[in-house]
Amino acid sequence: MSMPTNPTRSKLPVGDAMAVLPDGRRPGRETLTGTSVVIAPIDLARHGRDLYTAACGPAGDQTGAMWTYMSFGPFDGFEAFRGWLAPQAESEDPLVFAIVDKASGTACGMASYLRIVPHWASCEVGSIWYAPSLARSRAATEAMYLMARHVFDDLGYRRYEWKCDTLNAASRRAALRLGFQYEGEFRQHMIYKGRNRDTAWFAMTDQDWGTAKAAFEAWLADGNFDADGRQRRSLVDFRAGYEDSLLQNGQ
Repeated sequence: MSMPTNPTRSKLPVGDAMAVLPDGRRPGRETLTGTSVVIAPIDLARHGRDLYTAACGPAGDQTGAMWTYMSFGPFDGFEAFRGWLAPQAESEDPLVFAIVDKASGTACGMASYLRIVPHWASCEVGSIWYAPSLARSRAATEAMYLMARHVFDDLGYRRYEWKCDTLNAASRRAALRLGFQYEGEFRQHMIYKGRNRDTAWFAMTDQDWGTAKAAFEAWLADGNFDADGRQRRSLVDFRAGYEDSLLQNGQ
């Protein structure tokens, strides 16, 4: 097994020591390009119709289940969707991106950076949804890898959060699979769509990122997939192997 470099360690002192914080950079409207997907700043003219078709068209989620734990949606037609999407291009927080299939150029999902706190070098990833064609795919995992890599490697952030309704079992599983650690539950945290939300909190820190990054890159490698596109080893398995090796080496 190829070992990752030592996990990135926070440069800030702990305890009562004074901390010199990073330079306060914010995520911007930058395009992140991967092998199979592009994370592109949301643009109504470029992405609006694709996203509406992906979410609400014949090949979209006809059950409406994808909107259950979203603060937005469902939408009664394209004009309603367009009316919601248009202001997202101007928002600084959340900072909204389309997930674009690189081969076809078609937008097939969305994700955002939000609750951005530059002076603490912290932000959250959220409001994530995928078209059925993207869900549970190699490309969907690459999208989350690209966004995490930008936060830690490009911006030098210390903390990256994931939050969801405690009832959203799929989101909880996804957070753990991707390498976020469960930190607890905020009871009666908010009200949305007329109901209470208890919120499950997850986070990844810069101390976790070295191992998480190595696992992402090993999992995404072509050699980890057979001729039918099925994974040979899971992302969780790769990460566990790296964590065990680091423990054995006293790191």
